[in-house]
Amino acid sequence: MLNKKYNPAESEKKWQEYWQNNDIYKYENDSDKETFSIDTPPPTISGSLHIGHIFSYTQAEIIARFQRMLGKEVFYPFGFDDNGLPTERLVEKEQNARAVSMPRSEFIDKCLLTTKKYEEEFKKLWLSMGFSVDWSLQYETINPMVRKISQKAFLDMARASKAYIKESPVLWCTTCQTSIAQAELESAEKEATFNYIPFMVDGEELIVATTRPELLYGCVCLFINPSDERYLKYIGKNAVVPLYNYEIPILSDENASLEKGTGIVMCATFGDITDVEWYEKHKLPYRKVIESNGRVADNVPLISGLTVFSAREKIIEILKSKNLLKKSEVITHTVSIHERCGKPIEIIPSKQWYIDILSERERYLEAADEINWYPASMKNRYITWVENLKWDWCISRQRYFGIPFPLWYCSKCGKVIFAKEEELPVNPLESKPSSECTCGSTTFTPETAVFDTWATSSLTPLINSKWNTEKDITKKLLPMGMRTQAHEIIRTWAFYTIVRSLFHTGQLPWKDIMVCGFVLAKKGEKISKSKNNAASSPNELIQKHSADALRYWAAGAKLGTDTMFSEDELKTSKRFLTKLWNAANFCIIQLQDYNGMLPKELMPIDSWIIEKVKILGKTAEEYLNHYEIGLAKHEIDEFFWNDFCDNYLEIVKDRLYKPEIHGKEERISAQYALYNTLLELLKLYAVYVPFITEEIYQSFYRKFEKSISIHKLQWNMKADTNNEDILSFGENIKKLIGEVRRYKSERNLSLKEKINILNISIPEKQVNYLQKTLRDIKACTWAEEIKYSISYQCDVDIK
Repeated sequence: MLNKKYNPAESEKKWQEYWQNNDIYKYENDSDKETFSIDTPPPTISGSLHIGHIFSYTQAEIIARFQRMLGKEVFYPFGFDDNGLPTERLVEKEQNARAVSMPRSEFIDKCLLTTKKYEEEFKKLWLSMGFSVDWSLQYETINPMVRKISQKAFLDMARASKAYIKESPVLWCTTCQTSIAQAELESAEKEATFNYIPFMVDGEELIVATTRPELLYGCVCLFINPSDERYLKYIGKNAVVPLYNYEIPILSDENASLEKGTGIVMCATFGDITDVEWYEKHKLPYRKVIESNGRVADNVPLISGLTVFSAREKIIEILKSKNLLKKSEVITHTVSIHERCGKPIEIIPSKQWYIDILSERERYLEAADEINWYPASMKNRYITWVENLKWDWCISRQRYFGIPFPLWYCSKCGKVIFAKEEELPVNPLESKPSSECTCGSTTFTPETAVFDTWATSSLTPLINSKWNTEKDITKKLLPMGMRTQAHEIIRTWAFYTIVRSLFHTGQLPWKDIMVCGFVLAKKGEKISKSKNNAASSPNELIQKHSADALRYWAAGAKLGTDTMFSEDELKTSKRFLTKLWNAANFCIIQLQDYNGMLPKELMPIDSWIIEKVKILGKTAEEYLNHYEIGLAKHEIDEFFWNDFCDNYLEIVKDRLYKPEIHGKEERISAQYALYNTLLELLKLYAVYVPFITEEIYQSFYRKFEKSISIHKLQWNMKADTNNEDILSFGENIKKLIGEVRRYKSERNLSLKEKINILNISIPEKQVNYLQKTLRDIKACTWAEEIKYSISYQCDVDIK
């Protein structure tokens, strides 16, 4: 029997250790079972985990358990994205130091120590949540195997000219001191000032409005829309730049806005992405203003050496003093910011490595239709992103803690010297090419940039399958069964993984993609590690409420939708856990003398509950095959609370208690139904609340079922035939019992108050079932007498 009260703290710790010690979730590569593989997001080492991680990772973990209980061999690895800018920023914050202020090797050592600490913390949390991960498959994106795979993948792309180097305008974060990719941009509404400044054209003032007057020295052209009749006469002429007094051309372009400012647009190198497009389209000259450190270049008169913001303030003061500021107006406009630090980006020319993505845009759009998206609406986000791509993917970062590019440059002729495959992984800062350059030189300059972290994490299907190593299992795993991720990284992780997989393997990375929502700290603001805006840590919540309670809560949301979190919501979870424990305890008490005996004949209401749980299993499976964990849980909950607890247990209770009245065989029938229905319920709930279901299973079922864990069992009670008559009969009995309860409630009568006569109308083909159920009904309703008649539908009259 179970203890009177369930102790989650004791139970959860016990079963964590039991599952680990008995390899309950170990992936068997040699198994002849069908493999279901999961591409799990390696959490970025950028701070502590929060309730948002619990929410999304738990939803995916439920799918892992579900697929395992379908009898599949589940490949469920976990990794840690522990290199790149997010980790560096965390280390700088914790050490209160900047990477540039210490030797590179010293900073990398600090990064390694920090990532190890957080990885241990993350793993401990996932274990405490009962995640059914095979930890022997763990990887880190900085470890030697992953470095080798990442470098090998880059070399393959470079040799195919899919990865290339060029000097061109690049998105640049002056705060993080590195180039970034288009996918790392976010938009933010910022307050700015439109400054109206006169450019002179043939002695006449031409007023131009700009929010970036500090770029006047970088102005290379004015643009007018060819349909703007106000200014057509100026097209083809030259204008004089105020303060700096040099001439620039006035050109026409249809992308010049007629409504914005005065309708005349200043093009400077570079104020925004449109400036870059005009620079390339019209082959304009480059005039340098902003340096990579975010300060104005030394050669710029009036404002050299100042930060962008200070330069803007000073140039406005100078314009005012010379009567060159005609007016100013405050506006709110959209600016591009770096997602990692939230600061506005600049655009500066730089030599960077890119992966060509623009040339195969159509193939990437086709891929969207070849993958199953859950929910389906998320496919539109992917398509919108691909259709609006403007830049190839910049994969080089001017940082320190990352996977280095495996290459050098010949100091004599400038040729790129790639490392040999057998030498990987390599660090060009610590080694040299194994042979001389084709020009005969033996002097080389190492590449100091490192890969963008997405350039490695986009390879997770290849990392999981140990691509191009001695343990390569790509043929067995790819395409993987499912990718799980949040919706905000569709443009990065999902898209980049599709790009890399199509190139390296010629096939899609996975069949299905499960897109989870966020937990919001408040309306419109997601909980995040960087903002540290979660009220309680996951560990505190587990200790206070239990892992099963958190899991049950996380499973309730509709897939892909964001949700708010309040600890009050866990009251529902705890109420459920208590109900499950008490219902199981009741059943087990009634099964103490049951040894698996088969009844000579199943009583109708026992047949009904068994048939209902079969149908429930089928329904839940259909929902979970479409990743609708919340809808599946709702169906299971409805059955558990309504059919099983509120009705079935109440109907058979007297028969279990009093075999001398109802009959010994009738009691065995109830026991058989109890045993099997509860077991199937536990198996259904095991994917959601693994700890309490294991505790109940081990306390009673283990000695009968023999499996060492409930999580090794399968969902196998599927409805082969639909017994409509018995199902209809059960629903009719539920209806009449409900009517009796309502009758007593409306009269403020106790449910145990006797009623004189219960008149039941029932379809003719259910009369036989009713006759066999009369004693159950009398006991449940406290009816002194039951009369029944034939009718096309069930009805009840109480006297």
